[in-house]
Amino acid sequence: MRILAGMLNGLETAGDSRVTLSARLGENKTMKICRDFLGRGIFVAALFVLGSLIVALPAFAQRVAAPQFGLMTEDRSAGSAELAGAQNQSPAAASQNPATPAACPPATAQSDQKPAPCPPADASKAANQTKTDQNGKPDAAATSKDRLFYAMPNFLTLESTEHVPPLTAGQKFKAVARGSFDPFQFAWYGLLSGINEANGSEPGYGNGFQGYAKRYGASFADGTIENFMVGAVMASALRQDPRFYQKSDGTFMHRLEYAVSRIVITRGDSGRSQFNASEIFGSAIAAGVSTYSYHPHADKTLDNTLSVWGTQVGYDTITTVIKEFWPDIRRKFSKKTKTDGDLQ
Repeated sequence: MRILAGMLNGLETAGDSRVTLSARLGENKTMKICRDFLGRGIFVAALFVLGSLIVALPAFAQRVAAPQFGLMTEDRSAGSAELAGAQNQSPAAASQNPATPAACPPATAQSDQKPAPCPPADASKAANQTKTDQNGKPDAAATSKDRLFYAMPNFLTLESTEHVPPLTAGQKFKAVARGSFDPFQFAWYGLLSGINEANGSEPGYGNGFQGYAKRYGASFADGTIENFMVGAVMASALRQDPRFYQKSDGTFMHRLEYAVSRIVITRGDSGRSQFNASEIFGSAIAAGVSTYSYHPHADKTLDNTLSVWGTQVGYDTITTVIKEFWPDIRRKFSKKTKTDGDLQ
């Protein structure tokens, strides 16, 4: 009887263990389904937001550019009216018009006094041409040609914050494209892809040349999508400035805090400080789009999406800190190079 009772107790224990194991498996499966559903929902929401921004961007750009075009139209209309009036004037009225430069009097032998110097006919034209050239190239003053460590594009970093005009939507897209497709970026993503393959990251891509090519394409696409979403699409839609303004004064800790805070605080097109929604939400949308589109199926999870988002924000934070202290490093390096040259 004792043996039979022990066997019954063992069967009951095994049955309870099976029930517990089944319940745990059911919970894990339910959690996995919920996480996959949540991740797909984030992906769909990101696509919806991206599509809405793409649809609304032309109307936004047209609304921003409308006043400028209106002023140009008024100026052209006024200029056309003045030109028509000048053509309809008689020669006598034209000679009395002070705006028309008078012809130089011919020099005669009987006159003892020297004639007054005649102003050049195209002086005003040259001045207007110079003004037009300065106003026609806003990118030269709005962005920079600097490079971090003389190689990495640093076109959206300005050392001087005085009299800096805001960027238009077109200028933002051009500046981001200029940095994203710089020749340095192709070599940089090639190096990162080699490191990722050596570490065996994302094994779904495989190994060898095919795996390296897939990793290279994914790395390049990840960086480019994130750059455009943060610096062009969201910055244009939210009217925020994608440029980084260096502080260049104060203590080391003060400048470090300033550089790190630029991830969550930015300047708007109006010149006022704002929450950096372009960086936070733009990088989140980019992480969702890249993870759930062309990455391996095993990596299409919410955890991986959040990890990619955090990695992108962390990388941008480190890059911003380097941008803040790069002028100091450059000056010290140039001073050292000059000193070595003088010693030689």
